[in-house]
Amino acid sequence: MESGLTLTNDMRLVLGLVGFSMAMFLFDRIRADLVALVVLVVLGVTGLVAPEEIFSGFSGNAVISIMATMVLGAGLDRTGALNRLAGWLLRRGHGKEKRLLAMTSLVAGLNSSFMQNPSVMSLYLPVAARLSARSGLSMSRLLLPLAAAIVMGAALTMVGNSPLILLNDLLVSANNNLPSGTATLEQLPMFAPAPVGITLLAAALLYFHFYGNRKLAELEGGGGEENVTPARTESYFARTYGIEGDVFELVVSPESPLVGMAVAEAESLHNAPLLLALKSGNDTRLAPPADMRIWVGSVLGVMGPRQQVADFAQNQFLRMSSRLRNLGDLFNPARAGISEAVLPPTSRFIGKSARELRLRKQLGISLLAINRDKQVIREDVRSVPLRAGDMLVFHSIWQDLAQAAESRDFAVVTDYPKGEQRPHKFKIAMAIFAFTILIALTGKLPVSLTLMTGVAGMLLTGVLKMDEAYAAISWKTVFLTACLIPLGWAMDSSGAAAWVAGNTLDRLPEGTPPWLLQIVVAVLTTAFSLVISHVGATIVMVPIAINLALAVGGDPTAFALVTALSASNNFMTASNPVMSMVTGPANYASRDLWRVGAPLSALYTLIVVVVVNLMFWGGR
Repeated sequence: MESGLTLTNDMRLVLGLVGFSMAMFLFDRIRADLVALVVLVVLGVTGLVAPEEIFSGFSGNAVISIMATMVLGAGLDRTGALNRLAGWLLRRGHGKEKRLLAMTSLVAGLNSSFMQNPSVMSLYLPVAARLSARSGLSMSRLLLPLAAAIVMGAALTMVGNSPLILLNDLLVSANNNLPSGTATLEQLPMFAPAPVGITLLAAALLYFHFYGNRKLAELEGGGGEENVTPARTESYFARTYGIEGDVFELVVSPESPLVGMAVAEAESLHNAPLLLALKSGNDTRLAPPADMRIWVGSVLGVMGPRQQVADFAQNQFLRMSSRLRNLGDLFNPARAGISEAVLPPTSRFIGKSARELRLRKQLGISLLAINRDKQVIREDVRSVPLRAGDMLVFHSIWQDLAQAAESRDFAVVTDYPKGEQRPHKFKIAMAIFAFTILIALTGKLPVSLTLMTGVAGMLLTGVLKMDEAYAAISWKTVFLTACLIPLGWAMDSSGAAAWVAGNTLDRLPEGTPPWLLQIVVAVLTTAFSLVISHVGATIVMVPIAINLALAVGGDPTAFALVTALSASNNFMTASNPVMSMVTGPANYASRDLWRVGAPLSALYTLIVVVVVNLMFWGGR
């Protein structure tokens, strides 16, 4: 039996590397990816892993799948899919806090089943900020439920997070060291953990609906929501400059007095809304030049309160529409929006007005307001000579803004998408993504190859450029995962995993049922994930879990799945990358996370053990 195994020098070395990794991750003296690289080199130099296999982790299915999910997520982001989603959530939420929170969490959780958790969280942070700004729901009430849904929704598929992606590779490598006569462990299909994921996601929504939201409301008391994140432009610009309202299209009728007018003349009319775009024939302009003429059939893109725009449309014989049929791409938040910039003393703009500078014609930028010595200037703003220190409010295409900012005549203080946004590729990106998922459902190709097929499609159709795909990959995550994979192999091949499993059983009461042992494994894996990365916890614990299952006559695959799922069960500390991304924007204190996250973590463990046992019940 495993408990009778003698502790060899190879086992001692492997367990020493595990202890070294845990200590380094815990005290954070050396970067995690560098620690993983040191472990890899030691494994190779000592011969614990054969030299010809030591770098196989870099070409393994797990690492390729992780890279592919990152690139696919970047492709969807470039097309503005998430901004469209934010708008849809706002419309469907109807301003009801609980409904908006539940819908956002549900959609984010479903998204996380096909993308890496940190990638989903990074995409949803600006979405959350926009929802917060438009609904009045504070970031602290929004981000923790969102993070929990993303972590739990990842359990819907085998590519939702790094531990599950790693699991199949670890199952295959475990076959090399199984006792003779033991059935070969099979890789799990794409949607194998779906019952667990569905239950976890539902539990997260119910937990925050009935308990977590109340706790977060109690913790919120301190206020402190004045730090405006760049994505929260709607509330910020409305409060600071009085720039508010939605965007509307106005179609010029033959009876309209605007026919033949220049843009500058139309802007000077009484009670005119902000004129941000103009389409005349085939010429469509955001920030149209002052001398551009308005003709019959021209489409004006204007911004302002609905009533003001409606009155202007009635007085000027214009047809008003809140659906942007002609100018939708121009006003997509992924492509254009409002920004703030300050004039340095060295600026060439000083002493000149926007009209003289011809900002719209030369740079494609509309000047909406000037903040000077805490006084906001909006009346005839284009005629006001500019001064050093003026804070200017622009509306523009982000690409035009980035190009204009290179001159250093103004410094943009609002964060905005620097890369080229491609909302016109939205349908192509969604079609490629849907096709990728369909191939995955058939199970005819390996998951890594399926995901790379989607990546190739996005690159060939111009949704992403090759350099953008490289930039989308977190090479730190790739190195950390690829370098630690051989540690899992060494745990298995050296007998260290079997030795730990045997000694664990010796310390437990005889006849301990497998489900109780699974709870022990789940809690131990969760504890490891609080200290080291979820990748490290998976690699160390899966071989131990498989050996424990073999020793007690349990299902090794069930034990391994419980372990991989438990590696993401961390809602309390920043060692979970998703939690580390929300603590700052929401101003969570460590004790806040423990008070709300610890009960959720206990619920997570209970659901994983119960549902996995139900899934594997028939195979016993």
